[in-house]
Amino acid sequence: MAPERDKSNSRMNLPDPDSVQRITVLGAGTIGAGWTVHFLAHGKDVTVYDVAPAAESRVRAFVADAWPSMLRLGATNDATPPDFRFVNDPATSVQDAQFIQESAPEDLATKVALYEQIETAMPENTVLATSTSGLLISELQQDRIAPQRYVVGHPFNPPHIMPIVEVVGGRQTDTAVVDWVSELYRVQGKRPIQLQREVRGHLINRLQVALWREAVHAVDSGIASVEDVDMAVVHALGLRWAVVGPHLTIHLAGGPGGMRHHIEHMGPSIEKWWKEMGVPRLTDEVKEKLISGVEDSIDGRTHDELITQRDATLVDLLSTMQCNDDIPPRNT
Repeated sequence: MAPERDKSNSRMNLPDPDSVQRITVLGAGTIGAGWTVHFLAHGKDVTVYDVAPAAESRVRAFVADAWPSMLRLGATNDATPPDFRFVNDPATSVQDAQFIQESAPEDLATKVALYEQIETAMPENTVLATSTSGLLISELQQDRIAPQRYVVGHPFNPPHIMPIVEVVGGRQTDTAVVDWVSELYRVQGKRPIQLQREVRGHLINRLQVALWREAVHAVDSGIASVEDVDMAVVHALGLRWAVVGPHLTIHLAGGPGGMRHHIEHMGPSIEKWWKEMGVPRLTDEVKEKLISGVEDSIDGRTHDELITQRDATLVDLLSTMQCNDDIPPRNT
């Protein structure tokens, strides 16, 4: 069942999503830095907070490196990214924020401690969206001041390139906040999806780890190598999934009879495959198979080289897909 959400504070005076200009990014690791790039690309006034040493210089370098991708996606005509404000105090960072994107480490206690530092400084009608990849927002918003304004806004990495954002409300989240955050992302060119109930890992990560479970089983049981498993996804499933999702894939596989025909015809076989799928354990032996397999497949390429190649290819793919897209352009 979907969580019972708090409707008692539907009077929150939320601004028009198009008018939101001042955004604070709390936590500037890979995800927070990516969000910073995204918001800058949409002309927002961005304030960044992070406690890590040398965080400011690291984020500035990340923004500069990512900016060519934003130019290719049509985000701005400026050859260099606009500046942002970096502050060392979390409460100061949120004092005039119209929206807060929190991307602190994936730890319940760490996030709650951060919320305790900022909640009295937050403007009363400012919404906080957490980038958590798996924590429940109901647990994060518990005992907070104005818990109705806390929501999940989980991106897919890299956040400045990938369009999808999962929006999830908790037991105390105002339903208007869920809709408002979704619209805020949408007008910035994102593809928000609203989950109908909370679940650990949300939706996309659960789909991802479900596939990876069988991928690990394939390697561990000797069906295929790490490299060939990855090639099977990149050159078959990934290509098709870039155009149609798994349910529509099955519908099209059914020919003119659609999903109904495919389920009736292939359903018994599919159920047999489900029963035979593995439930691997990440034992030391399995870990070594995966690690050595990946190291063989990357053939000496560095982490930065792999990231650069991945992001450039994603931009190529998105540029092609935008030719027939109906989401708002990234131009501001």
